[in-house]
Amino acid sequence: MKHTQSRGEWIGSRGAFLVERHIADAMAAPHWHDHVELNLLMEGRMTYLFNGRQEQVEAGRLVLFWAAIPHQTIAVAENAPLVCLYVPLVDFLSLPVDRKARQSIMQGRFLAQGNQETMDALTLPRWEKEWQFGSAARRKLVVEEARLRIRRLILDNAEIDNSPTHVSPTSLAGHAVRHVELLIDLINSRYADPISVADLAKLAGMHPSTANSAFRKILGISVNEYLTRHRIARAMQLLTDTDDPVLQIGFDCGFGSSSRFYEIFKERTGTTPRHFREAVNSKTTPAQ
Repeated sequence: MKHTQSRGEWIGSRGAFLVERHIADAMAAPHWHDHVELNLLMEGRMTYLFNGRQEQVEAGRLVLFWAAIPHQTIAVAENAPLVCLYVPLVDFLSLPVDRKARQSIMQGRFLAQGNQETMDALTLPRWEKEWQFGSAARRKLVVEEARLRIRRLILDNAEIDNSPTHVSPTSLAGHAVRHVELLIDLINSRYADPISVADLAKLAGMHPSTANSAFRKILGISVNEYLTRHRIARAMQLLTDTDDPVLQIGFDCGFGSSSRFYEIFKERTGTTPRHFREAVNSKTTPAQ
């Protein structure tokens, strides 16, 4: 399944909340981007390969996952319409949800609605139409409604003890979250530079160990791992949406040499940048 959007708009852009609807199909290779993704399959079934596991998705059941973890649809029923919401990571981190539940998602949990919710089958297609054709006020309402739906999905799946858990938005927006937000902003703007974790931490006004500690606490990965995933995701976008030379894309995405670019790209995707581009083009070029 290839997540499509208008040319020039990439879902990996931190500031972009996006809703789209398309017919799901099998993906040529895994991909990832720095959003939390909410999916609703309208009809049929499909299977994700996510974080090394096969996850079955049934029609009518919401699923949620952190899309910076490589994911790929490997089996899809014919003519299966899918509605996808892409929530910027920092927006997700600001939600007042259970901390353990949030961490489990950041560390690779594939969250699924236990039962079909009739309203979801009506609401998500409406969100998609209002996002594509609605006014600014309606788009804002879509974002607010989506945030609430995500909170309910997480609450429905959380392991709740005998006493109610009251989550304070203020407590969640603590030092660690603020550190992560600042570092993500820096990575988004400086990923093309030959920059190290120490450099990023200095720009953020913190010690490198503090930066890594915050990332591991909130996201379950190091700053360098996030930087690598971000660079790979940017490279995949450029390989898909431009005709720029492969080596130029590697340098533009912060890889210091062509060998380093090829090595990391193949390690993370299972294919070379050139073969990735060829596979994408073969799936998007209309048959003659």
